[in-house]
Amino acid sequence: MYFTEQFSPSERVILDRFFTNTDRPVFALINLPEVVKGALFARYSRTPRSLRRLFLDEFYAQPETGVSAIADSMAGEDADLKLERAEKLYERVFSGYGDDSVAQLGGAHLACEQASNLLTKILERGRLAAYLEQSTRYIYYHQKLTDPKLGESYRYFVPPEVKGSALESEFVGEMDRLFDTYSEVVRACKVHFVKLFPKQPEDSNLVWRSSIRAKACDAARGLLPAATTSNLGIFATGQAYEAMLIRMNAHPLAEARDYAGMMLEELRHVIPSFVRRVDIPDRGGVWSDYFSGIRSEIEEITAQIEDEPADVPEVELTEWDPDAERKLAAAALYEYSDLPDSQLSEIAARMSDDEIANVLKRYVGARSNRRHRPGRAFERSFYRFDILSDFGSFRDLQRHRLLTIDWQRLSPDFGYRVPEPIEENGLTDTWNESMDRMTVLHGKLLESFGPDVAQYAVPFAFRLRYYMHLNVREAFHLLELRTDRQGHADYRRICQEMHRLIRDKAGHRVLADAMSYVDHNEYGLERLEAERKNARKRNDKNANEGVESAD
Repeated sequence: MYFTEQFSPSERVILDRFFTNTDRPVFALINLPEVVKGALFARYSRTPRSLRRLFLDEFYAQPETGVSAIADSMAGEDADLKLERAEKLYERVFSGYGDDSVAQLGGAHLACEQASNLLTKILERGRLAAYLEQSTRYIYYHQKLTDPKLGESYRYFVPPEVKGSALESEFVGEMDRLFDTYSEVVRACKVHFVKLFPKQPEDSNLVWRSSIRAKACDAARGLLPAATTSNLGIFATGQAYEAMLIRMNAHPLAEARDYAGMMLEELRHVIPSFVRRVDIPDRGGVWSDYFSGIRSEIEEITAQIEDEPADVPEVELTEWDPDAERKLAAAALYEYSDLPDSQLSEIAARMSDDEIANVLKRYVGARSNRRHRPGRAFERSFYRFDILSDFGSFRDLQRHRLLTIDWQRLSPDFGYRVPEPIEENGLTDTWNESMDRMTVLHGKLLESFGPDVAQYAVPFAFRLRYYMHLNVREAFHLLELRTDRQGHADYRRICQEMHRLIRDKAGHRVLADAMSYVDHNEYGLERLEAERKNARKRNDKNANEGVESAD
């Protein structure tokens, strides 16, 4: 039973415009600018009053705040004036009650389009945001875009450093040729897979065609260069955007710096107070200079290292805790015990291997799907992997943010992969010729503009070195998700090997076995089962609504 706060009829009329209910303990804020929400929560943390009462007493009822005018869409007041008043309100509350954490209380959705695949990795580097990126699996990149001013063009980005230079014409020519080759290859792969995986009677045309398309796109995506453009949706708090933009302003690529300026301009339409410090010279400017300085200092040191890269496997487990299972058992007991951490560690040290295994198995419990993962005790220990995979696989694995991941520059130095479907179709020479031409272009860009700009010319098939440092709990999530049958064959192989190393090299057999949804099987049409499932959902929905199925 919850206490129901009493409001007068006139107060409820007001509250109904800004809150989803007036009589329950859980409610959402509506029709309010983000800065007002942030200011309201900042004040909320320092008063015994309820949020709705606080709103009535200090925000809506006070003429100087102008809240009633800010969010009253029926009044027809100018949106800029509403935002200006919201800004004044935010500044008043922030100066009296807030700190940097207030910027966590308001956020914004941004659509970031026509970003190169180098820029998408920069945008997605921040861990305190949500991202949704256009997938190379569902789009044929042989389709050109038409612009009234620019004419037809493939989906790739010409870096500002290259525009107007002696290499611009060659860059554009090689990109067009590469996308022409992609078009040829993806069509050939589609024909190949149609023959290899004929339509089954139980599958609709939509299910079958979608699976074939995904398979063909997966096979050909290694030809796409890092300059390939993508669309990205971002939702982040003001604080996350501030950190993102300050880092982007320090980046050596002009695309990143230019894009930061466009993002800042748009964010100032919706959450201006939260990003106010980004381009102030003695605030965000100094912060960006700090990052630039670090880059320069460390690059100077690495330039003096003369060692050649060692010959290492695609996936290497470089660090782990030999006592992980015993430590995790002690951590599993902690939440349900009243003993101190040190004493539980001593108790776990006296347990036999079978007793440790019993604790861990009971803590993992009876999992009925991969989303049933053990709790925070499994965050006590970790694994560190050094990976040398194709850039395409890195793009997918980099999106996991509840871990530490860092990567080196993209270059042709570590070679590239030739997918099996390319070899089966007799397209290996075509593939190799494209990689050779882009290697030459990379060399010219490297000489003229340096290693950062040269990355734009490198196709997804080339290998990139990166490390992933993750705790055991995140390993459950990452390895089970990315070995699912519908995943791309290349990153499935990487995660299967990570799982094998946990079991065989680290010797954590109990933990490896508990990752019961890691899938080591190989499949033909990876997306087929997922498309069948989607079709069943569509059919069930249509049946419930009395709509004829499109399948």
